[in-house]
Amino acid sequence: MRWIRKVRSELRKLTTTKMPFAFLGVIVLLAAVTGAAVIWGTDMDGSKGFIATAADQRSLMAFAGNAMMGAALFGAVAVAREFGHGTVVPTFLASPRRASTVTAQVVAVLLAGALLSIIGAILIVGSVAIALQFTEYGFLVSTGGVVRVIVASSLTGAAGGAFGAGIGALIRNVGGAVTVVVGLLFISPPMLIQLVPESVEWIPSSLAWSISGVLTEPGVPAAIAAVALWALVPVLAGLTVTLRRDVV
Repeated sequence: MRWIRKVRSELRKLTTTKMPFAFLGVIVLLAAVTGAAVIWGTDMDGSKGFIATAADQRSLMAFAGNAMMGAALFGAVAVAREFGHGTVVPTFLASPRRASTVTAQVVAVLLAGALLSIIGAILIVGSVAIALQFTEYGFLVSTGGVVRVIVASSLTGAAGGAFGAGIGALIRNVGGAVTVVVGLLFISPPMLIQLVPESVEWIPSSLAWSISGVLTEPGVPAAIAAVALWALVPVLAGLTVTLRRDVV
């Protein structure tokens, strides 16, 4: 019960700042841009083939990749700023068992990342569905396909939040943590593919698309396991470093 209270306390920290609303604002903007692209966007030949089939529409709505990256940035900022502002000191004084406290932080950010990602996926699906009414194409994705897109976003958003939280605990500086997240999730994957082409199936975006049903490889169970591993490594690294070094 004490640990659950810690999670609730960490969730209250997140909801009493403007940061979740800032990320929510970005999500709303992204949904609006997606809807505008459906209405006014065209392919190179002037057609609208990118929304012509159910597969095309699902690909457009597959928010899971953005969910993981956005939640990772959210988690990195949320945890690193506590060290940067020194607010983590009273937290550890009130709860000296750092392992359970850091775990509570990670779980809180994980839940927040999942929730923001669910909202994002719903907004993206809604914007596409509404925008399609202004085109010659109807909404072709099945209910099951929509549910899968939303569930995939929640899973990758949760993993992204945990990933970012681990990086934040490891780096302990907002700017540095954000830089590392961008480097690992945005910059490194394309470079890794160039060096090891076989790795294309295992980068976060490909895994997210696989869970969403856009890609068939490496398969949903393997993709979920790989996404979890992407999150687990920085979490364990951040926890280990937090247990071994001074808070300030």
